[in-house]
Amino acid sequence: MVGRTPEYLGKKIEAYDVKVSVLAVLVLCFSILGFAAWSVVRPWGIAGLNNTGPHGLSELLYAYSSAVGNNGSAFAGLTGNTPWLNTTLGIAMLCGRFLFIVPVLALAGNLARKKLVPESAGSFPVSGLTFVILLVGTVLIVGALTFFPALALGPIVEHFIMVGSGKLF
Repeated sequence: MVGRTPEYLGKKIEAYDVKVSVLAVLVLCFSILGFAAWSVVRPWGIAGLNNTGPHGLSELLYAYSSAVGNNGSAFAGLTGNTPWLNTTLGIAMLCGRFLFIVPVLALAGNLARKKLVPESAGSFPVSGLTFVILLVGTVLIVGALTFFPALALGPIVEHFIMVGSGKLF
């Protein structure tokens, strides 16, 4: 793609737009994975868990994912009414709502400020199958590289434990 600039709604997508978009994604990832990791390694973080091992990690990952995603629900085994979880889940919820919106608004403002540019031979079309495949592939690869290690230690291990013990059905 050297020399080819993607355009969206007649406006060129530049390096600043990509950097701000990545920052928005990283805010969510660091909020979820950072608070879950911090909770797992501290005694006050695991004080609200009724289950240990992979299921406990799954409970914490779900709680922080849900808080960052503005829902705030949790598994039934997690006692969320501890000072640590109340505080960090609240901070994670604020990060998901407000820290995420800052780069999104910066991106929107930058796109609104740009002038319409006619398509040229060097434009990268964003309406074809090639763009769709690149976009879906990028989202899947970034999502897998970001969350797969945590999922491999929690829900995936838990599934294999259930299959091995015969408690699946």
